[in-house]
Amino acid sequence: MKRALVLVWLALGLLVVAAAAQAPPPVVLMISIDGLRPDYVTAADKHGLKIPALRRFVSEGAFAEGVLGVIPTVTYPSHTTLITGVWPAKHGIFSNTIFDPLRTGQSAWYWYAEDIRVPTLWDAAASAGWTSAAIHWPASVGARVNWNIPEYWRGNASEDAKLRRALSTPGLVAELEADAGPYPHALDAESDEARGRFAVRLLEKKRPALLLLHLIALDHTQHETAPFSGETFAVLERLDAVVAKLRETAERVAPGRAFVAIVSDHGFASVDTHLNLFVAFRDTGLLTVERGRITGWKAIPWTAGGSAAIMLKDTNDGATRGEVRALLDKLAADPANGIDRVLDADTLRDRGGFPPAAFVVGLKPGWQMSSSLAGSVLSPGKGGNHGHLPDLPDLRASFFLVGPGVPAGRALGLVDMRDVAPTLARRVGLSLPTADGKILLP
Repeated sequence: MKRALVLVWLALGLLVVAAAAQAPPPVVLMISIDGLRPDYVTAADKHGLKIPALRRFVSEGAFAEGVLGVIPTVTYPSHTTLITGVWPAKHGIFSNTIFDPLRTGQSAWYWYAEDIRVPTLWDAAASAGWTSAAIHWPASVGARVNWNIPEYWRGNASEDAKLRRALSTPGLVAELEADAGPYPHALDAESDEARGRFAVRLLEKKRPALLLLHLIALDHTQHETAPFSGETFAVLERLDAVVAKLRETAERVAPGRAFVAIVSDHGFASVDTHLNLFVAFRDTGLLTVERGRITGWKAIPWTAGGSAAIMLKDTNDGATRGEVRALLDKLAADPANGIDRVLDADTLRDRGGFPPAAFVVGLKPGWQMSSSLAGSVLSPGKGGNHGHLPDLPDLRASFFLVGPGVPAGRALGLVDMRDVAPTLARRVGLSLPTADGKILLP
């Protein structure tokens, strides 16, 4: 009898192990709403915002008061930190656009996943045997993703559509267009709604374990009209409906095992003045301009919205470094120029931003860097921008998470952007040991 009982228990144990081995992975949906300030959601009543789907994340899940971003607080380095858990100096995506001092390229961006130097969440998913998908995710061209429609453009809508099809998973765009309509190319809310439909169909048809989606309309509208504008809030209310449909779909295709994260890359600040360091550097002889083109340089700005990295042609040129330091100190001493602070190379190394730079100039809210080779050092501005140093409260990003075992109503306080990827990985059972962030949830 005892032997029989032992055999029964062994059989039951083997069945449990087999069932666990065959259990499907969770579905993890990360939705990036570019430029989403956390207070748009956490203080929705104050702003009169009708965003019920996003507000559910506050009451039903865990959320950050704000996310301290990276240097600079722009889209591509931030999105890469969100999926790696390390600063730009480690992951290799230093800004939106690559450094091109003579402006020989056509606004070349960090499009390509091969430039990412550390493992990502999609790599962790692949290592676990999970499938993955990405729609319009920054720096995802050639990514280790099963179903991929990367973010990429060159400025002509019809030609960009051909490029996107060539760079996407073969046949994927056409397959999804049969159900969801033409894949969008614009930056408005209607286009984000279409991207949402593509993500819904991907979830329903392919059942990826990990899906990354980048929505861009809120960022675009704030650039044009400034944060807190009526146009900004109208877009966010439309995106709220996109979020609602995506969450419903994820929970329908993976009942009891769907995790949905809402993230953003940066906050936003209003703009009323432009600071043009190119003109100041030209007038000081640090760069030369002939017939509207840069023909030579000893030091030059690499602009990123509300900040600029200062690059030296010869990093060992102490005289030029001193000349640049003197110029920046003079500009920063005048409050009219809107300079918040100047970081030197040692500070940059400690904070993981712009590793090749000699300095970074960070502006106050209200100011934006300009890169014209003519005109004056100061000029009027409008709308909104980001790219400032992450210490400024206006530039804080967002993180909201719901899913099995995520405590409801858990306020996480002010967190580091590097914390997002390892927290999500731990919660869903992925391994991302290269991340530098900490785990925010047990």
